[in-house]
Parts: sequence; C-alpha cells; structure tokens
Amino acid sequence: MGMHVEVTSGALATLREEATLADPLECCGLLLGRGGRIDSVVPAANVHPDPARHFEIDPAALIAAHKAERAGGPQIVGYYHSHPAGPAEPSATDRAQASGDGRVWAIVAGPAVGWWRDAPGGFTALGLRLVEG
Repeated sequence: MGMHVEVTSGALATLREEATLADPLECCGLLLGRGGRIDSVVPAANVHPDPARHFEIDPAALIAAHKAERAGGPQIVGYYHSHPAGPAEPSATDRAQASGDGRVWAIVAGPAVGWWRDAPGGFTALGLRLVEG
C-alpha cells in the first residue's frame, strides 16, 4: 500500500459532494475498492448524537459492507468523514477513536481532502494518486 492511496476521480468527486450536502453537519461513510485502491464511496447515516461536531457511521451500513465483502464484493479500504469547520486532518477525537487497523481515512474540509492511514502508532499522512474511474 505504501505512502500513497489510489483513488478514482469519481470517488473523489463523491466525497466532496457528500461533504457539501451535509454541511454544517459531518458526513461519513465507507471507502470501497480492492488492493488498496478506492473505487467507490458509500455514504452512510451519521448516527452520532452531536453530528455537527462528531461522526459515527451507521452500524447497519458497516454490517452490510462486511457481508458484501465476504460474498466477494468490494473490500472496505477505509472510512471517510467531513470537518465542516476544521482542517482536513485528524482531530483529537479522531485520534482517540482510531483503532490502528491500517485502514485509510479520508477527511474532507471544503474542497480539501486529507488522506491518512490509521496505523498502530497513530495516523500517517498519505499522498493521493488520482486514477480514472
């Protein structure tokens, strides 16, 4: 996987669109693909009681994606959420909630999208390699 993440242009456009639609609340969802490449974005309901400042991906969306992956569907490469009033980097809350599972996190702040790996030792920044799709 290295220090870059491959993302399709369509997935990147969807991330920005979802963040704009949700503003001033945080949007969230799943990043799906294969082999570390993100091909699609699946929006999920933000079920956190304070969605203007936090996010919690709807557990039903997570369960459905895991079932689809086990059945041969796309892999859950990572997760995304937006920071309507903050930078495109992990907040203190994000760092506290991180599991260190190695998945990719996309954080959307306006037109900016930050890409991060949820590594065991904390978040590491990733470069973006845009691919057609």
